[in-house]
Amino acid sequence: MTGWSRASRVTPGGERCKNDRQVLDTALGAIEAAGLCRKSFVVAVGGGAVLDTVGFAASVAHRGIRLVRLPTTTLSQCDSGVGVKNSVNAFGKKNWIGSFAVPWAVINDESFLTTLSDRDWCCGFSEVVKVGLIKDADLFEQVASRCAAIVGRQLAAAVPLLNRSALAHMRHITAGGDPFERARARPLDFGHWSAHKLEQMTDFRLRHGEAVAIGIALDVVYCAMTGCLDWQTVERVLECLGELGFDLYDPVLRDSDTLLRGLEEFRQHLGGELTLPLIEGIGQQIEVHEMDEATILDAVEFLANASERRAIG
Repeated sequence: MTGWSRASRVTPGGERCKNDRQVLDTALGAIEAAGLCRKSFVVAVGGGAVLDTVGFAASVAHRGIRLVRLPTTTLSQCDSGVGVKNSVNAFGKKNWIGSFAVPWAVINDESFLTTLSDRDWCCGFSEVVKVGLIKDADLFEQVASRCAAIVGRQLAAAVPLLNRSALAHMRHITAGGDPFERARARPLDFGHWSAHKLEQMTDFRLRHGEAVAIGIALDVVYCAMTGCLDWQTVERVLECLGELGFDLYDPVLRDSDTLLRGLEEFRQHLGGELTLPLIEGIGQQIEVHEMDEATILDAVEFLANASERRAIG
């Protein structure tokens, strides 16, 4: 235990650790100071941003040191902690510097979840909703029927849903045929083109899960406005997200020029042609290669008006 104590480092959590290059340098310095080699192990304990940053350090030190992840948040246990991506932010953009590296192991321990604030507890469930909408209609129904239990932090109701989302990510990575995203699409990024931009636009005041909830809301309204999704389904999705405690509008959405730049930044991040996942029903994903900007702004207006009605009510 003495050796472990000397080798351990404490880092800031949240998106600030991906925005501050000094955190990455500290992680790399700790690896060097400990004399780790390519057959050593780096154990990262924390939420998704910490796992991203430390994972990137491990992936580039000696061209790759074995990484063990212990995700501590709902979001990292159901989504980001399970994958093969590592990154930090740069130039005001999410995940601009990064790598693909398969972790040696991922250990989800539900006892970590009892340490979360209510805000961080809820954040992961927007990602669970996302997986349900694009891949697993029954998962969405399970979330929608358990909103009160989830908000009440009942582990017996919530943890199986987190695990089911994690398994969906794992199946996509191991059996989807494109674990390192060499093809044109990222089907698990429904709602993310605007979410990534919203985080930057709010100076990361919005947590990732909160931005994803708004991104999902924006995209499902857009789907209805373009005729590929019925409004009854839209209302069900918005109701579910609202009952989970998410606000579905932020005033920065009014900065239309900046918001719409998120489409081009997303295309650059994908490489080549813009390809976005949308839905035509719960569990029914489709791909599009463009979005109509005027309709996006109409969807923003819809969310603004809905938010105002809720505030008045």
